This record gives sequence, C-alpha cells and structure tokens, in this order.
Amino acid sequence: QVQLVESGGGLVQAGGSLRLSCAASGRSFSSNVMGWFRQTPGKEREFVAAISWQGATTSYADSVQGRFTISRDNAKNTVALQMTSLKPEDTAVYYCAARFLGSALSRHPHDYYYWGQGTQVTVSS
Repeated sequence: QVQLVESGGGLVQAGGSLRLSCAASGRSFSSNVMGWFRQTPGKEREFVAAISWQGATTSYADSVQGRFTISRDNAKNTVALQMTSLKPEDTAVYYCAARFLGSALSRHPHDYYYWGQGTQVTVSS
C-alpha cells in the first residue's frame, strides 16, 4: 500500500519556523516529482513548492519564495518543507504529493496522483 505521511505541523507565532516532513512508503518515489500544497476551508488547494526527482530543480509559489525551502532525500524516500518567516496567511492544511508520470514541476493539483492526509499549520499573529 502506497502511503505519504506528513508530520511536523503545529502552532507557531508569526515570524517563526516549522519543518514539515513527508515519509513515503509502499514504493520508491526517487524518480517522481514531489510537491507540497496547502488548503484553507472554502478555498481550492494551492501550490506551494515542487522538486524534481534528482532534487536539482525546485519551484515555489510567489507567496512563499524566499521563505520556504523544499528538499528531498531519495535514500530515505522523504521530502521536506522548511518554512521560515511564517505569516498568519500561511495558516492551512499542508499536503505532500507525488506525480505518477511526468517530469514537469507542475503547479496543478490534478497532475499529482499520490497524496498524504495533510498536516495542520497554524500561524498566530
């Protein structure tokens, strides 16, 4: 059974940092584009960051560029999202995702096949 399991969410004050982790099991994702998305109630799931299978190429939403860093460890089948200078508007459920096919760092949720269950990030002002 293929699973993506996120961890590391929580409550943090504005300006603080959190590190989200996503552990994959059931198959190797070393050849897949991985991404992070987030969602707030009543809104569509939005792109946060993506990383190529080698980890050499990354892409970020404008709203997090310069504050968030995505990384991966293919040996451990994990992907991480380091979040710094957090703002209240970063509050959301954060999801880890993996593409099944394709090497493009897509920003569209429908291009991702595997999804985790999400982890809540709350940033207080």
